[in-house]
Order: sequence, then C-alpha cells, then structure tokens
Amino acid sequence: MVEATGWLGALLLPLVLVAFALAAAALDTGLAARAAGSGGNFRATVTAPLRSVAGLLVQQRRRTLAADTLLWRGSGVVLLTAAVLASFVTPLGHWAVGDLSVGVVWFNAMEIVAWAAVWLAGWGANSAFGLVGGYRFLAQGLAYELPHMFVLTTAALGAGSLRIADIVAAQQDLWFVVWMPVAFVVFLVSVLAMAFFSPFDHPVSHDIAGGAMAEMSGVDRLVFVGGRWLLLVSGAAMAVPLFLGGGLGPLLPAWLWSVLKTAAVLAALVWAGRRLPTIRMDRFEEIAWIVLIPVTLLQALVVAVVVL
Repeated sequence: MVEATGWLGALLLPLVLVAFALAAAALDTGLAARAAGSGGNFRATVTAPLRSVAGLLVQQRRRTLAADTLLWRGSGVVLLTAAVLASFVTPLGHWAVGDLSVGVVWFNAMEIVAWAAVWLAGWGANSAFGLVGGYRFLAQGLAYELPHMFVLTTAALGAGSLRIADIVAAQQDLWFVVWMPVAFVVFLVSVLAMAFFSPFDHPVSHDIAGGAMAEMSGVDRLVFVGGRWLLLVSGAAMAVPLFLGGGLGPLLPAWLWSVLKTAAVLAALVWAGRRLPTIRMDRFEEIAWIVLIPVTLLQALVVAVVVL
C-alpha cells in the first residue's frame, strides 16, 4: 500500500533526486578517470560534481545573436521541472508524493515534456549546432518513445492497472523482471535515450560542438545538465516499482529496498554509458523500428496471454 505524502514529500523529492544525481555523477567521474588510466583518489572523485557546479555558478552566461532568450533560458528549467514531476508518482517504499490512478500515464507525459525542453534549447539559441542537436533529439524520441510506451503498457497490463502502487502489489509473489525480461531491458535502453545519456548522447555529441548544449554556459548549462541527470535518476527510480518489486524485500524496511534497488539500476546505467560508444541516429532508428518495437509487442502479447 502506497501513501501519498502531499506537500512535505513534494519538498523533499528534489533533494532526494539531487542526492542520487550527485552520486551518479561522482560514479561517472570515477569511471571516466579509470578509463583514462589516471585512477584518481576517492575524495577528488566524490567532490568532482560539486566542483563542477561551483565552476558553472561563477561562469559567465553566453549570449548569441538574435536568440529567443525566453525559450533558450527556459529550456533547462522545463527539463528540470519535467524530471521532478515525473518522479511524483514513483514510490519510495510505502510513500509517494502522489498516488495517482493513472501514474503510468503521468510518468510518460512528463517525459514528453522533456522532448520540448531539449528542442527549445536547440532552437532558442539561434545556433546551427544547437538546431542540429535539437533535431537529433526529436529523431531519437521517435525511435525510443514507441518501445518505451509499449513496455510501460506491458507492466500495467501485468498488474491490470495504471496505478504504480497496484503494479508493485502485483509483484508480491514474483517480480515482473522475471517474466518480462525483454520489457525491463528495453525500458532501461529507453531511459538512457530519454536522458540523452551515452550511448544515446548524439544530440549533444562532440561532432556538433555539444549540439543542443553548444551555446550554453554558466547557470544555464548547470540547470540543463542538472535536468538531464535528474531525468536519468527519475527513469532509474521508476524501473524499481515497474519491474523490481518496488520496496518488496526481506529484513530491510521498504524505503531502504527502494533506495538500494534504485542505486543499483542507476549504477548499471552509468556503467553502460561509459562502456558503450555513441550510437548514430540512423542506426538507432533501425534498431528501434526493426528490433525493439517487434520484441516489445511480442513481450506484451505474452503477458496478455498469461494474464487473460
């Protein structure tokens, strides 16, 4: 049973997401240092995200000629807000900010808002590189969104409900990841693509000077990058109630199980991002439409047959 925390939970939620994001960024820094052969000490790795934040806070904000300032500056705020709102329905053990009857729909709707945010960042700067990055993300969205919606539908179908609490309760005897492995893997892939995190970072890759983030600096870049990390955390956290039984587990309290499972999924996503090369948009489109969509539909069919 999930209890709605109301305004208190709404105030604490951003702090929890930021804590996870900082931990994930520190892990990413450590993996990058290890891959470069520099090793590095633990203290430097842990404080690296905080030092990056401090640097961006004092950095001057860049300006471009004839930019749409409102769209450009506001894109990061929209992305950050969408990431936080998406987590409103994600339970931490027995608590969630909102226990909506259409929680799955709400989560997916907030992800769609992220589409607009990245597009605004690319369009508003009046920059060729930014515009290319924005278009790349739209193409990426067209590639991952259908498989993503199908796996969300599959989890809801297995529980017979769009309420996240009901999906967790349906996994009392057997986690969905056991008999929906394809849906689980595709969901993780779509989370990486949703957060345009490696290997799906083509919209912000170096070949177009940073793409959608090419002209961003200072606070604007900080807010946008922060929204990107929070979006990754939000997706990793939602994988827990959808496929890993939420707070279900022996001995430990439910909220701690949710934290541990979320940390494990997030660490796996960050590790995968560092191990896999960037995938071009045309290749990802082929993979999505030829492989991901058919296998997710087949997974949904299997679940439907079992349930019905």
